[in-house]
Amino acid sequence: MIYVDADACPVKDEAIRVGTRHGLKVHIVSNGGLRPSPHPLVETVIVPDGPDIADMWIAERAGAGDVVVTGDIPLAAKCVEAGALVLKHNGEALTAANIGNVLATRDLMTDLRAADPFRQGGGKGFTKADRSRFLDALERMVRQAKAQVKAPRA
Repeated sequence: MIYVDADACPVKDEAIRVGTRHGLKVHIVSNGGLRPSPHPLVETVIVPDGPDIADMWIAERAGAGDVVVTGDIPLAAKCVEAGALVLKHNGEALTAANIGNVLATRDLMTDLRAADPFRQGGGKGFTKADRSRFLDALERMVRQAKAQVKAPRA
């Protein structure tokens, strides 16, 4: 399955396209405001309003053989720990090998922004190159997840 943390996600359509092409169930999870897809493999999950409710819904379900698309680093860490493959919107894979550093950097940047009220703002915008990189990375990750599911367990 593919789980998409859909709030503010710029690649929902791309995740749906790749997932359905591979015959995978795609869960688009948010707390509202999304038009449901008519595709039978796409489930739009609307969770109640509240902090991190969509993240909790995904974290409770994602595991080995699943792909999670999110920019939320704490959610990514939970999913990596559960054995899921995790991909950021820009095509960057989050793995057991790098999630610790990514979490530490996130925490450091949060502290720096809190200490300096002038250090605000988003950073660079989402580009066509990011979208292309995401599509390529998601395709590879879906194939990797399918191989994990098919691999015999020792």
